Amino acid sequence: MSGREFRPPAAYVHGLDGPTVVVPGRVAAWLERHANLRQIRTGHRGADPEVDSVLVALAVAAAAWRQQTGVSSDHGTDQRKQPEHESESRLTTTQAANLLNITDRGVRAAIARHRLNAQRVGDQWLIDREDLEHFRAGRAA
Repeated sequence: MSGREFRPPAAYVHGLDGPTVVVPGRVAAWLERHANLRQIRTGHRGADPEVDSVLVALAVAAAAWRQQTGVSSDHGTDQRKQPEHESESRLTTTQAANLLNITDRGVRAAIARHRLNAQRVGDQWLIDREDLEHFRAGRAA
Protein backbone atom coordinates (compact mmCIF):
# COMPACT_ATOMS: atom_id res chain seq x y z
CA MET A 1 0.00 0.00 0.00
CA SER A 2 1.33 3.44 -0.89
CA GLY A 3 0.07 5.05 2.33
CA ARG A 4 -1.94 7.55 0.30
CA GLU A 5 -5.35 5.88 0.40
CA PHE A 6 -7.85 6.83 3.07
CA ARG A 7 -8.37 4.00 5.50
CA PRO A 8 -10.99 3.78 8.23
CA PRO A 9 -9.71 4.15 11.81
CA ALA A 10 -10.25 0.43 12.48
CA ALA A 11 -7.68 -0.39 9.79
CA TYR A 12 -4.93 1.00 12.04
CA VAL A 13 -5.93 -0.99 15.14
CA HIS A 14 -4.37 -4.45 15.47
CA GLY A 15 -3.46 -6.99 18.11
CA LEU A 16 -4.91 -9.92 19.99
CA ASP A 17 -3.23 -9.25 23.35
CA GLY A 18 -4.67 -5.76 23.48
CA PRO A 19 -5.29 -3.05 20.94
CA THR A 20 -2.24 -1.72 19.13
CA VAL A 21 -2.30 1.21 16.72
CA VAL A 22 -0.08 1.19 13.63
CA VAL A 23 1.02 4.72 12.76
CA PRO A 24 2.35 5.49 9.25
CA GLY A 25 5.62 7.44 9.09
CA ARG A 26 3.96 10.47 7.50
CA VAL A 27 1.43 10.63 10.34
CA ALA A 28 4.22 10.23 12.90
CA ALA A 29 6.04 13.18 11.29
CA TRP A 30 2.84 15.23 11.36
CA LEU A 31 2.27 14.40 15.03
CA GLU A 32 5.87 15.16 15.90
CA ARG A 33 5.62 18.55 14.23
CA HIS A 34 2.15 19.63 15.33
CA ALA A 35 1.73 17.90 18.71
CA ASN A 36 5.21 18.65 20.05
CA LEU A 37 6.05 14.96 20.51
CA ARG A 38 9.75 15.77 20.84
CA GLN A 39 9.00 17.97 23.86
CA ILE A 40 6.73 15.31 25.36
CA ARG A 41 9.34 12.60 24.72
CA THR A 42 12.11 14.52 26.46
CA GLY A 43 9.98 16.15 29.16
CA HIS A 44 8.45 12.90 30.43
CA ARG A 45 11.33 10.51 29.79
CA GLY A 46 11.43 7.72 32.35
CA ALA A 47 7.84 8.16 33.58
CA ASP A 48 6.65 5.05 31.72
CA PRO A 49 9.05 2.77 29.79
CA GLU A 50 6.37 1.65 27.32
CA VAL A 51 5.41 5.26 26.55
CA ASP A 52 9.12 6.06 26.13
CA SER A 53 9.48 3.23 23.61
CA VAL A 54 6.41 4.25 21.63
CA LEU A 55 7.48 7.90 21.47
CA VAL A 56 10.95 6.86 20.27
CA ALA A 57 9.35 4.54 17.69
CA LEU A 58 7.24 7.46 16.43
CA ALA A 59 10.38 9.60 16.12
CA VAL A 60 12.14 6.84 14.18
CA ALA A 61 9.15 6.42 11.84
CA ALA A 62 8.96 10.19 11.32
CA ALA A 63 12.69 10.37 10.54
CA ALA A 64 12.41 7.48 8.08
CA TRP A 65 9.50 9.19 6.30
CA ARG A 66 11.42 12.47 6.13
CA GLN A 67 14.47 10.69 4.73
CA GLN A 68 12.34 8.87 2.16
CA THR A 69 10.68 12.09 1.02
CA GLY A 70 13.84 14.18 1.31
CA VAL A 71 12.34 16.55 3.90
CA SER A 72 14.74 17.70 6.62
CA SER A 73 13.46 17.41 10.19
CA ASP A 74 15.18 20.64 11.22
CA HIS A 75 13.89 23.14 8.72
CA GLY A 76 11.42 21.32 6.50
CA THR A 77 13.80 21.73 3.59
CA ASP A 78 13.99 19.27 0.76
CA GLN A 79 17.44 17.66 0.70
CA ARG A 80 17.05 16.15 -2.79
CA LYS A 81 18.67 17.92 -5.72
CA GLN A 82 16.34 20.80 -6.59
CA PRO A 83 16.47 23.75 -8.95
CA GLU A 84 17.75 26.85 -7.17
CA HIS A 85 14.31 28.49 -6.79
CA GLU A 86 12.98 25.41 -4.95
CA SER A 87 15.87 24.96 -2.53
CA GLU A 88 14.57 27.36 0.14
CA SER A 89 12.92 25.97 3.26
CA ARG A 90 9.76 27.98 2.71
CA LEU A 91 7.84 28.28 -0.52
CA THR A 92 5.58 30.95 -1.93
CA THR A 93 2.10 30.01 -3.09
CA THR A 94 3.33 30.13 -6.68
CA GLN A 95 6.22 27.74 -5.98
CA ALA A 96 3.89 25.41 -4.06
CA ALA A 97 1.37 25.52 -6.91
CA ASN A 98 4.07 24.53 -9.41
CA LEU A 99 5.14 21.58 -7.25
CA LEU A 100 1.54 20.45 -6.76
CA ASN A 101 0.52 21.03 -10.39
CA ILE A 102 -2.37 23.25 -9.32
CA THR A 103 -3.02 26.96 -9.58
CA ASP A 104 -1.81 29.61 -7.16
CA ARG A 105 -5.48 30.26 -6.42
CA GLY A 106 -5.93 26.58 -5.51
CA VAL A 107 -3.05 26.83 -3.02
CA ARG A 108 -4.53 29.97 -1.46
CA ALA A 109 -7.93 28.26 -1.23
CA ALA A 110 -6.33 25.29 0.59
CA ILE A 111 -4.71 27.73 3.00
CA ALA A 112 -8.02 29.54 3.58
CA ARG A 113 -9.75 26.20 4.28
CA HIS A 114 -6.95 25.29 6.75
CA ARG A 115 -6.03 22.24 4.67
CA LEU A 116 -2.52 23.60 4.05
CA ASN A 117 -0.52 25.25 6.82
CA ALA A 118 1.13 28.53 5.86
CA GLN A 119 2.42 31.65 7.56
CA ARG A 120 1.57 35.14 6.42
CA VAL A 121 4.73 37.23 6.02
CA GLY A 122 4.05 40.73 4.81
CA ASP A 123 1.79 40.45 1.78
CA GLN A 124 2.52 36.80 0.93
CA TRP A 125 1.94 33.32 2.29
CA LEU A 126 4.96 31.09 2.97
CA ILE A 127 4.65 27.31 3.17
CA ASP A 128 7.14 24.96 4.85
CA ARG A 129 8.22 22.04 2.67
CA GLU A 130 7.10 19.50 5.27
CA ASP A 131 3.62 21.05 5.38
CA LEU A 132 3.55 20.88 1.58
CA GLU A 133 4.48 17.17 1.66
CA HIS A 134 1.71 16.46 4.19
CA PHE A 135 -0.78 18.35 2.04
CA ARG A 136 0.39 16.52 -1.09
CA ALA A 137 -0.02 13.13 0.61
CA GLY A 138 -3.48 14.01 1.91
CA ARG A 139 -4.50 15.32 -1.51
CA ALA A 140 -3.32 12.15 -3.23
CA ALA A 141 -5.56 10.09 -0.97
